[in-house]
Amino acid sequence: MASLKDLQNRIASVKATQKITKAMQMVAAAKLRRAQMAAEAARPYSQRMDAVLSNISTAMEGREDAPQLMIGNGKDNTHLLVVATAERGLCGGFNSSIARMARDHARKLMSEGKDVKILCVGKKGADALRMEFKSIMLDTIDFREVKAIAFQHADGVGKKLLEMFEAGEFDVATLFYSEFKSVINQIPTAQQIIPASIKKEDGAEAEADSASLMYDYEPSEEEILSDLLPRNISVQIFRALLENGASEQGARMSAMDNATRNAGEMIDKLTLTFNRQRQAQITKELIEIISGAEAL
Repeated sequence: MASLKDLQNRIASVKATQKITKAMQMVAAAKLRRAQMAAEAARPYSQRMDAVLSNISTAMEGREDAPQLMIGNGKDNTHLLVVATAERGLCGGFNSSIARMARDHARKLMSEGKDVKILCVGKKGADALRMEFKSIMLDTIDFREVKAIAFQHADGVGKKLLEMFEAGEFDVATLFYSEFKSVINQIPTAQQIIPASIKKEDGAEAEADSASLMYDYEPSEEEILSDLLPRNISVQIFRALLENGASEQGARMSAMDNATRNAGEMIDKLTLTFNRQRQAQITKELIEIISGAEAL
């Protein structure tokens, strides 16, 4: 059984930890609002770009001169997994859930005989995948020194992917990130970005929007796509990084709140144990004193 001094030290240690987790929770709550606003502001632009690409792809459907970024290079042998995670931990299962989805996808592709390559955006994703996939990890893009993610950072990643695709280093690229829903709900998401994953509407929505698909493009569809498709890759990566930023702060806020509560429960238990042991020790000393007095 621990001595009273040991219990006092443990209580003091847990109280210090509780102060840290409470401070981290408050910092995450302050950062969450800005990150959530940035993620929500990026969604309409990304969704509208998807709609424009969907319209143009309908006009280009079946044409042999359609760009490879839209229809692919005709191969499906080499897959690049772009795994976007946080640079820091202490945010619950945020990083591990993204890494788990990427790990399962990589295993599935390998079981089908595909070649897999991994590009990590964020330190924690690389740490989680390095043990099993070190031989196929190409690089880790580190944003630890970046205080606020800007489009230029995503554009750098997008240009790197374009260079690799043009060099024939992969056939399909899939982006893994976490979509922010709420403080307690972040959804790991896999999105194919090369070739572009064009969302086709169906049912009543397709009939209602059928008139909007009839456009005459100026300049031509080829010229529009030659600028729009590379930009779309950077836009989707930028949106994923902003979604990750909000998801990370939400997950950290929840994790630190739980840690603070657990620390409080541990302090109560340790304090109860300390008081019981102290009371038992005092009772024992009193019995010894009384027994000694009676012996005289």
